[in-house]
Parts: sequence; C-alpha cells; structure tokens
Amino acid sequence: MISTVVWGTGNVGRAAIRAVAAHPGLELSAVLVANPAKVGRDAGVLGGLDRDLGVPATDDVAAVLAAGPRAVVYAGSGDMRPDEALADVARAVRSGAVVVTPALYPLYDQRNAPPEFRDPVLAAVAEGGGSLFVSGVDPGWGNDVLPLLVSGLGSVVDAIRCQEIFDYSTYEQEDSVRYLVGMGQPMDYVAPMLLESVPTMVWGGQIRLMARALGVELDGIRETMERRALESAVTTRTMGQFAAGTQGAVRFEVQGIVGGEPRIVIEHVTRIHPSCAPDWPVPPDGAGAHRVVIEGRPRIEVTVEATDEGENRSAGGNATAVGRLVGAIDWLVEAEPGLYDALDVPLRPAVGKLGRSG
Repeated sequence: MISTVVWGTGNVGRAAIRAVAAHPGLELSAVLVANPAKVGRDAGVLGGLDRDLGVPATDDVAAVLAAGPRAVVYAGSGDMRPDEALADVARAVRSGAVVVTPALYPLYDQRNAPPEFRDPVLAAVAEGGGSLFVSGVDPGWGNDVLPLLVSGLGSVVDAIRCQEIFDYSTYEQEDSVRYLVGMGQPMDYVAPMLLESVPTMVWGGQIRLMARALGVELDGIRETMERRALESAVTTRTMGQFAAGTQGAVRFEVQGIVGGEPRIVIEHVTRIHPSCAPDWPVPPDGAGAHRVVIEGRPRIEVTVEATDEGENRSAGGNATAVGRLVGAIDWLVEAEPGLYDALDVPLRPAVGKLGRSG
C-alpha cells in the first residue's frame, strides 16, 4: 500500500479523500488542513463519506512530511496564492514524495514552464528524490489526453476544438466566480482571469502539449474574448443574487495557430444563468459539459458530463480531475524521480476498482 497524504479539503480535497480511500493500492495516512476548525475532524467526514476513516485532520505540515509519505495529493488553491502553492509543492517533493496537483497552471506544460516555476521543483526533485505531476480537467484531461485520443480516430484532421461550457452558478467557489472571472461585477470591472495574456498563461501549455503530441509547429498563440451583461437580475442557489447589467457570461478562445490558421483551439463559454447569451454554445442539459470536436473527415464530437455530490456538475468535474491524478500515483511511484506532464503519464483503465465501493 502506498502511504498517501491529502493536503487541503476544499472542493478538490474532498474528492481526493474519497478517491484515495477507494483506491486499492493506496492508504490514506494523513489529511492536512489550514482551517483550525477542521483540525481533529475525521477524514471521512471531511471527504463527505458516510463513515469515518480513522484519520484525524491535522495542520502540522512538518510532522506529516517528516513521517515520509510516499505520495501527496496537493489540493490547496493556486489561483489566489500561486507562490504559496509552489512553495508547498516544492516542500513536499523535497521530502521525497510523489506529488500530484491541479494547482499550478504553468506546470501543466512543464517543458515550457517559466523558470521561476520549473527551477524550484527541479531543485526539490534533485534534493529529495520526489516527483511532480500537474493536471486537472480544463486545463487537464479535457484538453490533452481526451482530444489527442479522439484525434486518432480521424482520417483527416483539420482542427481540434476543446470546449468547456458551464453554468457557473453550480460552482461553489464564490471568490473565483465573482472576482477572478468577474461574474456579477460591473462591465468595466477588470477580472484577473480575463486580462490579456492570462488565458494563454493558463491554457497555452495545453495548446503546446497538443501541438507536440501531433507533431506540428505552432506559429503562435492568439486569444479572443467576449463578455455579455445580464438583462435582468438572477438569484443563484449557491451565491445569491447577480444584478441586471453586470457581467453574466464570458466566451473566450485560446488558439494555436498552425500554417496561419487556428487549428488547435480551447474555448470556454461560461454563464451565471442560462438566460445570458443564449446564442452561444450550450451544454446538452444546461448545467455543464466538456466537449471535444474534431473537424475533418469524419467529423467527431465527444461530450463528457460528470456529476458528483448530489448531481453537482462542477463537483463532478473536480472528481474527474482527482481521478486522473490519484490514478497516476502508483505509476509515478514506479517511475524515476522527476517533473512529468500529461504526455508522460498514461491514463489507464480503473484496474482493481470495478465494483469496489469507496
């Protein structure tokens, strides 16, 4: 059994606890929390399970890492605190652990990551012998392994389009929705995630990964951006009211240009309510989906919908990201220490999991 720590118990951490508990080759050895109110609570409760796991949460990072866990699922946020997240991850790698996380966008394409992100991790690998694999949904499997797999079914491939189409009222992270993305803010509000070059910083690595896998050279990466205001006020279940005239929908593309044309495209269409921008692409049932479209012959379209935590589509997406990461741990333990990306780490069948309850 591989001794595994879950670090963080928010939206991703809850799913990580469940995934580690369900994995036949992993043993949940510790859960790290930042909130003092969670210290001492059982991991099963924090993970939303209907049973205790016998692992009380702790905030003593030094003690947990000193115990020498073989793996760490780092579920702390990197959106608002990238420097702290990088320091945490490097600390865990330096302890000798295999670390998996969705938190550090620049390291999704680790070969082209900025030195300020890549160098501390490589130094930690050299010092402690640990490893790091960064992945998620979007960015993550929705625009690396899935489109690449599906592209192999085509005879002629003209373009690859990866879409995330989501109702953000299901996303239980209000600060990100209101302040990072700008939903419910005045139309002149400058949302950090929508600033020029930020989408490329987050998703450009996925464009480069796909280009590398497809054996094509990029001319460059372009961005497009559109925003729409709410025509009337709406009230959401998780975040309360969003006023009329404030931002209600965002649509942007990160385009990989090949031969002067956008051939590899990552597109996001996000709304706070279905009534906003109804002419933009919509998911099959209105809640949210990830879609891959291979333009060519034949034209191929694949839509993935995931639900968890009471049919919550955002929670379902988080759970798939966690599944990809936790499922990679035993492969990484057998591999050489290093810094890995999605083209290195295989997505494998759920060996030993069929019919096994969490």
